[in-house]
Amino acid sequence: MIPNYLVDIELDKLPVIEKDVIVIGAGIAGLFTAIHASKEHAVLLITKKSLLDSNTRYAQGGIAAVTSTDDSPQFHMQDTLNAGAGLCSTEAVSVLVHEGPAGVERLMELGTKFDEEDGKLALTKEGAHSQRRILHANGDATGYEIVRALSEQASANSNIEIWDNHFVIDLIVERGECYGVLVQLPDGQRLIVRGKATILCTGGAGQLYRYTTNPEVATSDGIAMAYRAGAAIQDAEFIQFHPTALCYPGAPRFLISEAVRGEGAVLRNIRGERFMHKYHELEELAPRDIVARAIVSEIDQTKSTFVYIDITHESPEKIKHRFPTIYEYCLKYGLDLTTDWIPVAPAMHYMMGGVKTDLHGETNINRLFACGEVSSTGVHGANRLASNSLSEAIVFGNRIIAKVAQLEPLPAMPEISTRTDRKQVMIQPVVEKRLKLQKLMLRYVGLVRHEPGLRQARLELERQLPTFDMCLEDYEQFEFANLLTCALIITEAALWRQESRGAHYREDYPQLNDEKWKKHSLQQREYGMIKERQEYV
Repeated sequence: MIPNYLVDIELDKLPVIEKDVIVIGAGIAGLFTAIHASKEHAVLLITKKSLLDSNTRYAQGGIAAVTSTDDSPQFHMQDTLNAGAGLCSTEAVSVLVHEGPAGVERLMELGTKFDEEDGKLALTKEGAHSQRRILHANGDATGYEIVRALSEQASANSNIEIWDNHFVIDLIVERGECYGVLVQLPDGQRLIVRGKATILCTGGAGQLYRYTTNPEVATSDGIAMAYRAGAAIQDAEFIQFHPTALCYPGAPRFLISEAVRGEGAVLRNIRGERFMHKYHELEELAPRDIVARAIVSEIDQTKSTFVYIDITHESPEKIKHRFPTIYEYCLKYGLDLTTDWIPVAPAMHYMMGGVKTDLHGETNINRLFACGEVSSTGVHGANRLASNSLSEAIVFGNRIIAKVAQLEPLPAMPEISTRTDRKQVMIQPVVEKRLKLQKLMLRYVGLVRHEPGLRQARLELERQLPTFDMCLEDYEQFEFANLLTCALIITEAALWRQESRGAHYREDYPQLNDEKWKKHSLQQREYGMIKERQEYV
């Protein structure tokens, strides 16, 4: 069984630091929430790398919010519900679409500069959106611009203390109450940080898969530590694979934004034939899961390893202006977006499920909150609508701090000792174990799944359980333990859901089955897969 702590600790022998609010992670969720909390609280922002290392930085397409008179919250809500394949919380989606525009205004107040045309915000359209409502910055560098602005604000804020290169190993939880976190410093020392509220903003689990658009830091740390602490993990089986990641020898799986298709790009197989009309009436702008599986189908039929994305019919000036980051990146590998068809294939992109929260970001553990990709608010359902993730982070970050303001002072911390005298050390290099795990997840728990493969994945993952009996000492070992934890959670949920819905596709159960499966998976460490749930539907 996965233990509740990764390392042996005796709280009375560790230094203790007091803070009002502890924020773990430095993407849009962490930065925005920390800045908002700093108005009334002393905030500690902890990141295992630096302020510029997060998934947000790599977000190209933009942020979805209703800012045009041609659009409405009702349109945005319906698009989100349609993409979510029956598992969205209508209440959570309503919160998102109605409070998102104010969140965008707040981002601009904090220094984010979105692109404009003729004095108005420039808007684009992405897959499964019925209206042009995607705000973007510097063409296709929206995430970087948001992180730039928020990082500058956080760094200059005297109420925010920032710890770079610090690793949060575990949450300190006793009897359903979170008292703070166990942190390892860059020099290997450990200490306890106590806080009235602890907010997980740690991002997703992209590094679970061999091919991903996520950075190296996306190792499911928040989901894993929350699970160990007793938090409920919801809908972990829904893993979104972005349809169009660069697939070229020697190049990382760099994201080719959905906005490229939103601006008119088409998909072609290696024979040069367009094919999306065979799979969905919206063709290239169909929901991501449909486009990704269509690409895999064409790859299989043509015995290739990629398809092409083609926007060469647009003017070079427009392409360079609208997609400068993608254009420059492709040029590094001898590919010209203005004249060449760009080879692409699906890659792991986003985890819809995560730590289950209410509409104020609070988990089933008192004083523990989750925001951003690490959370499962009910907004995304079985398949996230493009560009809703950045909106979700600011809307629910705002709501979390409203709830934190109502919390009573933190009581005295109980005596906690987790000594198990772990002595065995990890012998096999972590890089080898991590690569093996990534290949396993890609093969058996990827875009297309079936029971024999999922059972094989679970068997091989369980062979790694002795990892938790070892004496783990450095960041890479902690990350592997977190990846293993999350891999087991995802695999168990994928085995449990015997249907195909949204981003979860089972070859052996290819149909959607509302009568039996219009419900959520829910897992807790002590109980495994919890009773069937019908909330949100």
